Amino acid sequence: MKIGCHVSIADSIDRAVDRASEIGCNTFQIFTRSPRMWKARELSEEEVTAFKEKIGKTEISPVVSHMPYLPNLSSSNPKPYKRSIDTLRLELERCNMLGIPYLVTHLGSHLGKGKVKGQKQIVNAINTAVSGLDKHPMILLENTSGKTNETGSTFIEIGEIIEKVSTDHVGVCFDTCHAYARGYDITNPKGLLDTINEIESNIGMDKIKVVHLNDSKGELGSRMDRHNHIREGNIGEKGFLNFLSSSFKEKPLILETPVDDFRSDKDNVEKAKALYMWANKVV
Repeated sequence: MKIGCHVSIADSIDRAVDRASEIGCNTFQIFTRSPRMWKARELSEEEVTAFKEKIGKTEISPVVSHMPYLPNLSSSNPKPYKRSIDTLRLELERCNMLGIPYLVTHLGSHLGKGKVKGQKQIVNAINTAVSGLDKHPMILLENTSGKTNETGSTFIEIGEIIEKVSTDHVGVCFDTCHAYARGYDITNPKGLLDTINEIESNIGMDKIKVVHLNDSKGELGSRMDRHNHIREGNIGEKGFLNFLSSSFKEKPLILETPVDDFRSDKDNVEKAKALYMWANKVV
């Protein structure tokens, strides 16, 4: 059972390991820098060493990094598109420094140019970013909720992107809220089986490396990207019990639940663990 959440890197990036441990995570996700700025503070040698040493002393694995919010790999607007590629390259290099094996990226908006153009831009962005790197973390393409002009809301579409990139080191991050909002009914056995079959046919379940375990404020097929606390949204207890009894249970489960006064990250992680154990009859 690998369950954790997104944790802060405030003060120093190695503090993320401390926070993850305090919450009870055995996997976790971070931003390696501020997610709302193009400019990134350089990582000091001391904090990189401290981060790696702390990870080495724990059983936390894997660590997952997430791309900042500003990049749009689907964009046809030259200046922000170049900055997006540069950011992807920098994040790959930072993950290499920190020994982080997975980098999750949103696929962005094609800005009305159509999904074919959006896919082409993503493929070019990845190919450009990895060019010349001897190694890089696996780039995980996160499924989107299907809002207007979003690229990559179906696993057919994501499969088409993966087929065209120049690196084999690309996989998928499955987001439960996004999938449900797009119309994948993971709350019942038939809907979940249909989802898994679409993934197997177009990507392969082995390419799903991480799951973002989030409840959904939006209804099925609403295309609303609004995360909710575990058991408090439209996926709900029954839906998570169904989901966590499937082959998805074998993947690292990362929570990105709201930051508010309703429930803490620690309590959300505990809820997820309890549901996992209930779904799999773990005593």
